[in-house]
Amino acid sequence: MGLENPKAWVIIAIAAIVLFGYKKLPDMSRSVGRSLRIFKTEMQGLNEDEATRKAAETPATPPPPVVPPTPAPQNAAPVVQPEAVTETPPVVPPVVTPTAPSEPIADTNGPKPHINTSAS
Repeated sequence: MGLENPKAWVIIAIAAIVLFGYKKLPDMSRSVGRSLRIFKTEMQGLNEDEATRKAAETPATPPPPVVPPTPAPQNAAPVVQPEAVTETPPVVPPVVTPTAPSEPIADTNGPKPHINTSAS
């Protein structure tokens, strides 16, 4: 039993009427129609936007024609190109991170006095 069979469509129609009621079916079909119409206009808008984008990507004027360079005269002096000036990078001192000493530092001020804080 496929959807080509008219009995299937009758059963689907009866089930829709039972589930949604005969008063709500026209409203539902109207809202589905509106949704499909909005979807169709949005799809057309996407196609127009794509055509506009493609038209904007293509260059309006063709690039200028490439003119081949004219050969230099045979008896002219050779052209000497200046040497490229290379800049030396600035010298940056290395970053030194402090580390903890491996041996404790000796106290050179002498022993600390003991203060008795207990009350007697």
